Amino acid sequence: MFQRLTTDTLNWILIIGVILFIIELTFFHGGMLIPALFFALLIYIGRKKFHSLWGKVIFWSGMVGIIFAILNMLAVRFLIIAAIVLFVVNYSKSKKAAEVLRPSIMGNQHKANETIISKQPLLDHKLFDDQRTEETAYQWKDVNIHGAFGDRIIDLSNTVLPKDTAVISIRHLVGNLEIYVPYDVEVSIHHSSVFGRAHILGHYHEKLMNQSLLYQTKDYDTVVPRVKIVTSLLSGDIEVKRI
Repeated sequence: MFQRLTTDTLNWILIIGVILFIIELTFFHGGMLIPALFFALLIYIGRKKFHSLWGKVIFWSGMVGIIFAILNMLAVRFLIIAAIVLFVVNYSKSKKAAEVLRPSIMGNQHKANETIISKQPLLDHKLFDDQRTEETAYQWKDVNIHGAFGDRIIDLSNTVLPKDTAVISIRHLVGNLEIYVPYDVEVSIHHSSVFGRAHILGHYHEKLMNQSLLYQTKDYDTVVPRVKIVTSLLSGDIEVKRI
């Protein structure tokens, strides 16, 4: 169904959804956002203590609560109704006439048969879980992930970095980031955080309040191998240190 939508139609649906979300926050005292954040906190706490009985109870209570909180949001209700309407409209059109697909080749037609290779990412997107790189030797692939809750640990001492620039990009809501960098690797770190602390190559920041930090080693611009780290956190600590 969504493959048949034009970009303009999808954009208008998203814009209306955002407007309804803002209206709910402004005129309904936060609407269901505050309960959703509370249940998300329960999920995070329960996930950390999932080995115990009360941890499991808190986790699943949070899961049930956040589902109902999300379904009661005006924006989510609108998106559900829009999806149903679009499904009915598209199904009705498909019954009236068969869809004819005509592939359109854009760009340089001499490269239409260009060979590309699909690779498995080093880390996947996960909303509720901790992640870390392998503790044994592994092949390096640039990291570009986002998540909601949990810790992320990346150890660069167990891999061979490329001869140019390795990239680590992490966008995360709640959790801690730990990145271990070998001594012979140059580093650039651009970190932004709403709440949290930072310990970056010996430079310590006790309290970050909606701040961005930018550090790089002295020879980063001229020496390889090097790694570029771009991270953003809603709430959590980051530690970048040599190993």
